[in-house]
Amino acid sequence: MFIVNGLASFGRYLELMGKVFSWPERWRMFFKQYVKEMAQLGVDSIGIVLLISFFIGAVICIQIKINIQSPWMPAFTTGYTTREIMVLEFSSSIMCLILSGKVGSNIASELGTMRVTQQIDALEIMGVNSASFLILPKIAGMMTTIPFLVIFSIAAGFIGAYATAIAGVITVDDLTLGLLHSFNQWFIWMSIIKSFIFAFIIASVSSFYGYTVEGGSFDVGKSSTDAVVSSSMLILFADIFLTPLLS
Repeated sequence: MFIVNGLASFGRYLELMGKVFSWPERWRMFFKQYVKEMAQLGVDSIGIVLLISFFIGAVICIQIKINIQSPWMPAFTTGYTTREIMVLEFSSSIMCLILSGKVGSNIASELGTMRVTQQIDALEIMGVNSASFLILPKIAGMMTTIPFLVIFSIAAGFIGAYATAIAGVITVDDLTLGLLHSFNQWFIWMSIIKSFIFAFIIASVSSFYGYTVEGGSFDVGKSSTDAVVSSSMLILFADIFLTPLLS
């Protein structure tokens, strides 16, 4: 029964995406919504991304220095490991898991409220492709801002690591040497590519749950929770396949 329901939901998701990715009827309205969604979903998330990344970078540096560093290892190992963790996983995968809670619940609750208050039905009656009009700007806005969030997250993590160096956990020279040691630029691009796909998952899955909700306010809250759980699980599954594919 679970498999049947899952396949049915996946089919409805594909059907909805077919309606979403259509030529915008009014480009002026599309760009207006697009800019609005970039500000609401991306720019408004910069604060939480910087804050969390700063403290995660600091904590990673402290943990590695205290629990892993030994006299048998080079002094720059702490900075090197901190960089690899921030670039390869946290600033793309873990950050998108965090954003799925903030952005995903926002999208699902917004569209769900519009559905139960019959605002979406009103758009359909007026002959507007409501799926494309409401969802496409969200997907485009999220995928446009996600590379900047990744870069900001990496930078904030490094700043957090330097804060621990200033506090005396590690010397600045050793940390800098570790951050620069055997640096591979492709890792940055790999993180950005992964975040593109994760951003699409967050925006599209959350929009699906909000757009297709039925019932009242209780169901809107449930759809918001389901959107966060589903998008988080899909991000983890996608990360498993993307990591060896891009490495």
